[in-house]
Amino acid sequence: MKGLTREVLIRTALRLLDEVGLDGLTVRKLAAELGVQSPALYWHIRTKQELLDGMANEIILRAGMGPPLDGESWQEWLRRRARAYRQSVLASRDGARVVSGGGRGGAAVQHFEAELAAMVRLGFTPVQALRTITTLSHYINGHVLQEQAVIESPGSPDLSGLPTLTAALHGGSPVGEEVFEHGLDVFIAGTESRLAAAPGRTDPSPR
Repeated sequence: MKGLTREVLIRTALRLLDEVGLDGLTVRKLAAELGVQSPALYWHIRTKQELLDGMANEIILRAGMGPPLDGESWQEWLRRRARAYRQSVLASRDGARVVSGGGRGGAAVQHFEAELAAMVRLGFTPVQALRTITTLSHYINGHVLQEQAVIESPGSPDLSGLPTLTAALHGGSPVGEEVFEHGLDVFIAGTESRLAAAPGRTDPSPR
């Protein structure tokens, strides 16, 4: 089929994902959506996992990843990066499941390299930079996984005799924007503490 490219397959798969979800996404359905037979797709994507890898990388890239802006502290950058990544993952149905199970490659890895290099210039060691970014990514993926989960329940739980939990739940949902921001604050504060305690640490980034 003329015009059938790997990029077209991935973007179409992401659109189909919103309609049928990850469990309903198959190579056969993707081929039907594109108006071709399944074998035609294998010229561009050999396996479903390769397709999922491409979808995961597209979700990451559309978040606009990249190093900090001029004059931007690592704290400000991590907040901006985390919020953009969460919104990108939330934008696709089952997005957290896709990025959690997908491999990284291509442009996404190049952006990641640029981010790590920038963090090293801001005073992180390469290991600290990698652990900081991957831990934050795990937090975001896990949080969005909860946000996107379809929880089937016969009704509201019986909270009688559980006054502390009742009071806590009256304060708001255990998932969502406020909870995400709380976790992000804790993560930034924890990272600052770990860096400050590192031997010979000098933080050159603006605050």
